[in-house]
Amino acid sequence: MTIDHIVFDIGKVLIHYDPNIPFSRIIPDAEERRWFFENVCTHDWNLEQDRGREWPVAEAELIARYPEREEQIRAFRKHWHEMVPHAYDDSVAIMEGLIDAGRDVTMLTNFAADTFRHAREIFPFLNRPRGVTVSGEIFLIKPDVEIYRLHAKNFDLDPARTIFIDDSAANVEGAKAAGWQAVQFIDAQRLRADLASFDITV
Repeated sequence: MTIDHIVFDIGKVLIHYDPNIPFSRIIPDAEERRWFFENVCTHDWNLEQDRGREWPVAEAELIARYPEREEQIRAFRKHWHEMVPHAYDDSVAIMEGLIDAGRDVTMLTNFAADTFRHAREIFPFLNRPRGVTVSGEIFLIKPDVEIYRLHAKNFDLDPARTIFIDDSAANVEGAKAAGWQAVQFIDAQRLRADLASFDITV
């Protein structure tokens, strides 16, 4: 099947993300920091911001339960920019090479709406693809099959001729459930090989 459309995830594919970077300073004790991420600012809590919940609401919910942790809870959004310290230059080079070669490239990401706007300022290459679907703007998150269907509809993609690149195996399976081709991102070298298997060279 000829691939006409290439869709990139962003976090851990194009840009690095690690909340431990600022929190290793905010909560220096590794065991306490692990407890904080497992019980207070958890992955699932943060995912709701990707689904569209606003930060003040998210913070208020946790502060009501953990008032003694208010400063640390607010630090999550305050220091978010430190959690995305750099791009993966080799992956970005692949994406930009595809765009420069005339390929149709879009992005589909689980991202809070306001932090994505900030990310676009930090990383201008995020403005190069034809467009992007941001989960926090549409109140849907991967791997819900509906987010892939909406992206395909909004960008006029033929699912069978679309390939999706994501670091999460669950999100890759979500794309496949929507009728897309999809590969799990491991590193840039593997991505080049995966794209070559679909006759896509960069």
